[in-house]
Amino acid sequence: MTDAGEPNLGDFEEPGQFDDASGGEAGGGDGEGVADETAVRDDASGTDAGTGADADAESGFAQYAMDAAEAATANAIGTVSVAQGLRVAEDDDETSLKAFVTVGNREDVRIGTYLIVPYPDGEQLFCRITALEYAQEFRTDDATELTARRRMQTGGGEFTEADYKYIAELSPVAVLFLQGDDLTRRMVDRVPKPGALVQQAGDAEQIKTGLAIPEDGVFLGHLSVGGEKVRTAAEPPTVDYRLKDDYADGDPLVFRHTLVAGGTGSGKTHGAKNVLRQYLGRTYETDDGRDARAAVVMFDPQDEYAQMHDDNPALDDEWARRLERENVAYGGHDDTVALVPKEAGVRYPGRGHRAEQVEFTIPFSVVDEYDMPWLVAGASLNENQYPALLTLINRFFRNHEDGTYQKFLRFLDDPALKEELDETGRVHEATFDAVKRRVRGVPSGVFDQDATPITELDTTLVRPGGLTVVPTYHLSSARAKEMFVLAVSAMLVDDKLSNSPRSARIDETPLVLGMDEAHNFLSGADNVQARQVVNTFTEAAKQGRKERLGLFLITQDPQDIADPVFKQVNTRLVLNLGDEEAIKSVNIPPSLAKKVPYMEKGQQVVYSPDNSEPVEVTGLPICLTRHGE
Repeated sequence: MTDAGEPNLGDFEEPGQFDDASGGEAGGGDGEGVADETAVRDDASGTDAGTGADADAESGFAQYAMDAAEAATANAIGTVSVAQGLRVAEDDDETSLKAFVTVGNREDVRIGTYLIVPYPDGEQLFCRITALEYAQEFRTDDATELTARRRMQTGGGEFTEADYKYIAELSPVAVLFLQGDDLTRRMVDRVPKPGALVQQAGDAEQIKTGLAIPEDGVFLGHLSVGGEKVRTAAEPPTVDYRLKDDYADGDPLVFRHTLVAGGTGSGKTHGAKNVLRQYLGRTYETDDGRDARAAVVMFDPQDEYAQMHDDNPALDDEWARRLERENVAYGGHDDTVALVPKEAGVRYPGRGHRAEQVEFTIPFSVVDEYDMPWLVAGASLNENQYPALLTLINRFFRNHEDGTYQKFLRFLDDPALKEELDETGRVHEATFDAVKRRVRGVPSGVFDQDATPITELDTTLVRPGGLTVVPTYHLSSARAKEMFVLAVSAMLVDDKLSNSPRSARIDETPLVLGMDEAHNFLSGADNVQARQVVNTFTEAAKQGRKERLGLFLITQDPQDIADPVFKQVNTRLVLNLGDEEAIKSVNIPPSLAKKVPYMEKGQQVVYSPDNSEPVEVTGLPICLTRHGE
C-alpha cells in the first residue's frame, strides 16, 4: 500500500493564505449587500419585508433586522428568511428554518456548511445547511416563450442570478452561549429573529462547541465538509477532531471500542496506523490509582503494522513542526516488537520493517488452561458433538498434565476409550468418530513448535507504552491464521476479565487490542465455535471500560461482524464503502451515509455519539510512521 498522497502542506496553511468564505473582502462585495432591496424582500412575490415596520419597531424586530443587515462581516452569506415560515421544533421534521443567500455568496455555500445566526442578546444559533434551492423572485420569471427562445439562442448563457432567490435550508444543531468566560452549548430552544444575519462559522471555538468536539484528546483528523477542510481565521486554520481520552465525562472512549470500516484503497490501514500512533505512550488511571501507559497489541494479516517501528522518510522537518503545533504524535515507535507465530514448515520473511522479531508457539495446554476447546475443532461441530469434545479434552488433561497435540491424537486412537464411552452412554461411537475427524482437521504444524510458548511471553506480548504486532500473512492457511489470532486474543481477554488472572502484567496494563480483517474472526457464523468466540469478545466489549480494555476493529465487511460485538462499539470511523449492505450495517445518519460511496482516500464519517455530533473528517494525507514499500 502507499501513502494517501504526497505531503500536502496546505493542510496547515498560515492565516490569510486562503480567501474568506464569503468570497469577498471583509465588509465588501455582496457580504455587505445584505442590506439591499432584494436582501430584505422575503416573500415569493417580492413584497417588502419591512411592511408593518411601525408595529414591528415596538418589539424591536424591524430595528434588529436592519442592524443585522447593515452589519459588516467577512463571513456573511445572507439573512434569515420568513417567506416560507420560521419555526424551530423538537421534531426536526417540523422545523422550518431558511436563509436568503445574496448573489455574491451563492457559489461559496455548500450542503453541510456550518453557519452562525446571532440572537439579539448575544447568544448564537449554530446550524448547518441541509438543502439549497432557487426560488422565483418575480411572478413573470417563469420560462415564457420569449425567455425560452432567448436562452435557446444563447445556449442558456444569459442566466441572471439576481432574477432568482437562492434559499438555504438550515438544520439547527445547538444554541451557543457564554457561561462565565466559557462558551458552551445547549439544545435548540428558541427561534432566531426574522432578518437575522447568517454567517459562515469561522471561529474554531464556535465550531468545536457547536459540534461538541473535545478540545483535547486523541487526534483523528480535520473537520471537513464535502471533502474540503473547514477553514477558520485561527492558527492553524483547520479544525482538529479529537476523541475524548480523559475521565472528566466518564471513561476514555478507547475503552468503549472503535471500528474502522473501509473498502480496498480507502486508506483504512493508513488511517488506522495514524490513530494507533496516538495511543502509544498515553497514560490511563488504573483501579489502584496508578497512571499506567497503554499497550497496543495488533493482529496484522498483511504485515503492515510492524512498519510503525520505522520513521516515514516523507515526513520532513516542516511537517514535524506543523504536527507538533497541533499536538499530534508522529514518527516511528522504537518499542515495537513483531511477535511471530511459528508454524511447522513455514518461514516469516519480515523484510518490510526493522522491528525486533520474537517467535512463539501455541502450546496445546492452552486448550485446557484457558478453556479453549473450540480451538481444536477443525470444522463446525453441532450441539451433540461439542459436549463430546469437552468430555474428551477433560478426560485427556486429567491424565496428561503436560499434554501435547500429538499425545491427544494418540489418545483418540485408543479403541478401548471409544468403546468405554459408548457403553457408558457418555459419547456415542458415531459422535466420537465425528469429533476425531474434526480434531485431525486442525493444521498439524500450529501447536507445540520449537519456539517459546506464548504463555511464557506475557511480558513481551504486553508492554506498557509498547506496540506488539502479530503478523499472520506468512501462515499456510486461513485456518492456521484463525487459530493463532483467536488463541492469543482469547488469552489476553481471559486475563483481562478474570478475577484470578495468570498474568499480572496483562491484568494491570491498559490495553488496546487491534484486529485487522476482524470480520474473519468475529463473524456471526451459525456454529458452536463461532458462538463461543463471539461470546468471549462480547463479554470483553461489555467489561472493557472497567478492565481498561479497548477493542480496535478494522474491516472492509462491517456487515459480517457479529451483532452482539458490534453493538458495543461506540466510535465508528467509516471511510469509502461501495457495498450498500456494508454502508447500512454501520448505522450512521442517512445524510452522512449518502456521502460514503463518494469519499476520496482518507475521507471518513466519524460517528461517536458519546464524543460529538456526527461529522465528516479528513485524515492526514501523510502517514505518521512508515507505510508501504
